[in-house]
Amino acid sequence: MSLIKQLNLFSGVMSRAIFANVRPIHQTGVLCKVEDRKAMLASLPSKDEGTIGERSIDIDSMIEKKTNVFPDANTPTSLINGVPFNEIPICNIRVSPNNTIISITDAKGTPQFIRSCGIEGFKNTRKGTNIAAQATAISISTKAIERGVKTVRVTVRGLGPGRMSAIKGLEMAGLNIVSITDTTPVSWNPPRPRKQRKL
Repeated sequence: MSLIKQLNLFSGVMSRAIFANVRPIHQTGVLCKVEDRKAMLASLPSKDEGTIGERSIDIDSMIEKKTNVFPDANTPTSLINGVPFNEIPICNIRVSPNNTIISITDAKGTPQFIRSCGIEGFKNTRKGTNIAAQATAISISTKAIERGVKTVRVTVRGLGPGRMSAIKGLEMAGLNIVSITDTTPVSWNPPRPRKQRKL
C-alpha cells in the first residue's frame, strides 16, 4: 500500500474513534413572539359595529353650508337625474343582531328583489356580522343594476352590526344612494327590566 492510502485509512479510523461517543448537535429556529402587541392590534382591521367608530358630522355646520340636505315640502316632487324623488325605488334594510335582510321595492312598495345573509350562505352566528351584511348588499345591488336600477332611496330599520356595512356595500357595488332614512321604532314606554338576579 502506498503511503497516501495508509494515511487516509488511518485518518478515517481515528475520526470514527473520536466521534463515536459524540452526539450530533441539532438546532431549531427560535420561536419568535409577536414583537409588540400594539403593532399587531394596529394591523388588524377596525371593528365596524353599527355606528361605533363612524366619524361624527356636525349638523349645524351642514345647515349653514347647504339648505337642501334635509327634506322639505318640495322634496317629493324634486327631480333627481330627471326622476321625481317619490318615484325612485326604495332599498329596505332590516337589521337585527342575528341577521340582515335587504329588499329592493319599487316606489309603491312592491318587492322586486330580496336577499338575506342566510341566503348568501352565511350560517349561524356569522349571519349577524358586518361582513355578511356587506356581501349581501353587494349581491343585491349587482342584481338591481342588471335590471336597470341605478338610483335608490335607503331605509334602515333595526339595530345590529350590519347597519353601516349594508349601506357601504350598496355604494361599493355602484348604486347611487339619494337619501338614507332610519325607521327604527323607538318605544317611549318600554317594558320594565327584569329584577336583579340573586346569587
